[in-house]
Amino acid sequence: MLEANETDEAKSNRIVCAFDFGLKHIGLAVGQSFLKTAQPIAIIKAKEGKPNWDELGHLLTQWAPNLLLVGLPLNMDGSESEMSTRARKFANRLHGRYGLNVELFDERLSSFEAKSKRHERVDSRRKSTTVDAEAAQLILESWFNR
Repeated sequence: MLEANETDEAKSNRIVCAFDFGLKHIGLAVGQSFLKTAQPIAIIKAKEGKPNWDELGHLLTQWAPNLLLVGLPLNMDGSESEMSTRARKFANRLHGRYGLNVELFDERLSSFEAKSKRHERVDSRRKSTTVDAEAAQLILESWFNR
């Protein structure tokens, strides 16, 4: 959650890193809240949802975000699933390790939409796993436009 003393100007000039949580891959995107732009930046390999924390820490140091956003994979009816529980645990670990504010954001269909956009582009040079970073980008763009 946002700190109560954060000014509106500070909120509008934040660097935000968004995560599309998965058990094998975690997509990462970064964006700037003033321009409401986002770009996919990395795929982090994970084992049962546990990322390489050193790699993740290096990326967070590099991008210096003010806020972390984790996509919350809800069921279509809005109920939580086992993946929702795991995403919440990942969000809690991010906060605990890096001391940054972390928000959860409904990400229903973000991976599906990322795959659809890829098929529209027909870019054969991209690897299939980039869909995770593109899903993180869509989560962040949706959050900016909420």
